[in-house]
Amino acid sequence: MSDTTSTADFWFDPICPWAWMTSRWMMEVEKVRDITVRWHIMSLAVLNEGRELPADYREAMDRAWGPARVVNAARELHGEEVVKPLYDAIGTRVHPGGRGAEMEQVIDEALAEVGLPADLARYATSDEFDDSLRASHREGIERVGEDVGTPVVAFNGTAFFGPVITPAPKGEEAGRLWDGCVLVAGVPGFYELKRTRTSGPVFD
Repeated sequence: MSDTTSTADFWFDPICPWAWMTSRWMMEVEKVRDITVRWHIMSLAVLNEGRELPADYREAMDRAWGPARVVNAARELHGEEVVKPLYDAIGTRVHPGGRGAEMEQVIDEALAEVGLPADLARYATSDEFDDSLRASHREGIERVGEDVGTPVVAFNGTAFFGPVITPAPKGEEAGRLWDGCVLVAGVPGFYELKRTRTSGPVFD
């Protein structure tokens, strides 16, 4: 294990199952490596504005505004420290819990779990803090380019889309993947590794 603390900046949309998987990996990395993780909100709804999308995906993007706005409003009104707990509370219900169609109730329950005011739920349909949501989103996307989604992870300042993984590695396996990401991030000309996904998210 290195004596030098590394940093990870992690941009997520609460509804993205792949971001959820990667965030669970990052939590495992925190157990086995000396890292500092900073959690940032981004928005698939913002990312897909103006794009031609299938009707069902467009509906999903319309629904994506709510949880992203609530997390961002919580950050604006209660500080950065509430971002990760609220993401965990929402994501646990949406992803392994399979309750993505119950978003209003999910948000209410998540706010109560984290100890945040129930009134924050109203921001799901409010554009009051959309400027700061877009700014956080833009900060992540500008590091990697427009042709990616969520998650965006910056390893000691160098950002990539991904890693996209399932299931989330645990223990030293998680640490070795982190080490590899840091290694390739340190190569100035390294941009991409990719293969076709053959499995969906495995929530364990």
